Amino acid sequence: MIEVVASMARGSVFLAGELMECLVTFTNPISHLSTSASSEMLAWASAQIHCQFHASENRVALPAQGNKQDVQAESETVLIPSRGERGQCVLDTPPKILFCDLRLDPGESKTYSYSEVVPIDGPPSFRGQAVKYVYKLTIGCQRVNSPIKLLRVPFRVLVLQGMPEPPFPQDEEVCPSNPFLEEEEVSRRDSRPLERALDMLMVTTSRRYPHMFNITNMRGKVAKFCIFKTVYRLGEDIIGTFNFSEGDIPCLQYSVSLQSEEEIQQQYQRRPGQTPSVTGHGRHLESCLHTAFSHFSLPIPLNVTPGFSRDIVTLRWRLHFEFVTAREPMEPPTVLQNQSEVTVWAGAEHVDVDTFSWNLPIKVLPTNPALASYVSQFTGTNTITI
Repeated sequence: MIEVVASMARGSVFLAGELMECLVTFTNPISHLSTSASSEMLAWASAQIHCQFHASENRVALPAQGNKQDVQAESETVLIPSRGERGQCVLDTPPKILFCDLRLDPGESKTYSYSEVVPIDGPPSFRGQAVKYVYKLTIGCQRVNSPIKLLRVPFRVLVLQGMPEPPFPQDEEVCPSNPFLEEEEVSRRDSRPLERALDMLMVTTSRRYPHMFNITNMRGKVAKFCIFKTVYRLGEDIIGTFNFSEGDIPCLQYSVSLQSEEEIQQQYQRRPGQTPSVTGHGRHLESCLHTAFSHFSLPIPLNVTPGFSRDIVTLRWRLHFEFVTAREPMEPPTVLQNQSEVTVWAGAEHVDVDTFSWNLPIKVLPTNPALASYVSQFTGTNTITI
């Protein structure tokens, strides 16, 4: 019996293009003092990354793949990293051999390091209503004349899409220079793709200037809405303000929802004119009659998927607003200046209202993968006994 433990060195969330490192430990757990102690042998072990794609048959119509079949795939002595998985493998890296002919004496343990760059052209990890993309590190190992055993370690991949062109020369530093760092250290830091991508991400999502919108319906102006940016990172708060004092129509209530919109490309839709799937990730509701100013704050969860677009599916983000307005003017309660008694004001029992909604598109980009690892559902560690 051999115990195999795989543990990712830095969390279970990675940015596409980042180097992933995993330590794989093989242990013969039987003590050398045991009467049944004996050496254990493994013929070989290898590791590789693969991405599994699964689509809902009710919403996605995939083209037929034909009857091509690999004869070797039927054999249990051939390494197929996606064997037994649902869906189809849309991406995999070349396998890397960890060792050949490993001998472990009782109580002995050996650790091997696996490293691979997460493919930059792959999809992000995504679990939608119609489509799923799941990444796993698969470690295959085999005893002589025995079936291959697979150890899978799921992890999450963030893909940086929709970034604008850098507004500065590529050889220019993004961050303020640090006089305590030597020039060689600064140069080495700038040469790393991950650091440069995170610096660019920070610059893009840090720009702020007010975006003003007049909220109106068919009866007139309801309010003025202000938001300071429309590009956010995972984990940020979306903050907006309303000015109802400039409105002509009384607003009784408003709500703001953070929503993602999963749209299947037209050629893959199961039904013509199929509507996108909308998922809510937070909602702010407030009564605002006779209110001059109001604001809301909606956090973007760290465990959601940033916006992306592939040949089958596109994920977009938006703020969904709903307003309830009165059809007739409503006078606020008056309080006399010299009034000494307490006055109780009761709202109207019946009010004729109108409702309308509005969608504001926003961009949601990834964040530092080390930060996203704190809330990841994956531990980055898995084990198997063979």
